Amino acid sequence: MTFSEGGRFEGGRVRRRTGGRTAAVGGGGLVGVIALAIYLFTGQDVSPLLGGAADGGQGGTVSEVGGCTAEEANADPTCRFSATLQALDAYWSQTLPAAGAQWTQPPGEAFEGGAPTGCGAASASTGPFYCPADQTIYLDLGFFQVLQSQFGAQGGPLAEMYVYAHEYGHHVQNLTGVFASADRSGGGAESDSVRVELQADCYAGMWARDATQRVDPDTGVTFLEPITREQLASALDAAAAVGDDHIQQQSGGAVNPDTWTHGSSEQRQRWFTIGYEQGSLEACDTFAVDTL
Repeated sequence: MTFSEGGRFEGGRVRRRTGGRTAAVGGGGLVGVIALAIYLFTGQDVSPLLGGAADGGQGGTVSEVGGCTAEEANADPTCRFSATLQALDAYWSQTLPAAGAQWTQPPGEAFEGGAPTGCGAASASTGPFYCPADQTIYLDLGFFQVLQSQFGAQGGPLAEMYVYAHEYGHHVQNLTGVFASADRSGGGAESDSVRVELQADCYAGMWARDATQRVDPDTGVTFLEPITREQLASALDAAAAVGDDHIQQQSGGAVNPDTWTHGSSEQRQRWFTIGYEQGSLEACDTFAVDTL
């Protein structure tokens, strides 16, 4: 999948942090890693209880990602991150108000090594995530190589965009009150934790379909070219690669649905497809169904 020829995207949408690191032992760095790990696995922000975990990231140089053309976004991962967020902005800034909810733009930060966040200190091992404390989407620039080398994903631009759209979906959930109402402290195949993640997958599918049809008023072209069957398969492959059952198998353990927090490969693919094919917030209400 590619951005449409003639498209262009303004700068300043994403920060890039280079040369950062996360302290390995003692002090704020370790506390920050613990706080972020607890948040990623349970959804609970405990950084205030652990004493300023948000300051755990170490140094680095922060700069704004500049503007780029569609051709540059198709070739450069950092530009692709920025351009995808702008395409997501265009969709959700219209979709949420139409549904009676207020929209705010989530910042994006791409980092190498480590970064301080409102949920604790991020490192290369955490992967992309959304932090509700500072409403920011964070991306470790090496994540997609790990996704391919360790979890067998095919990769490709649409697979990357799926991940960005999923994390943006968490921002939507934060704005609509899903984060506040869901009990994300436990796991299991039908748990609230899994329902939250599958709803974000569904939201990603909603956006992917819309982006091939929505015209950017600044350029007069759609954000994305039509998605081919092969490109859609790459996004579904990325969804399968981060399924709880697949990760458990890749780690050499037994598949245990009682510990799931994100959903199985089949569930993640199915809910992305529901969003892609049906394209409505109502269709993506994972809390309204008995069986996921």
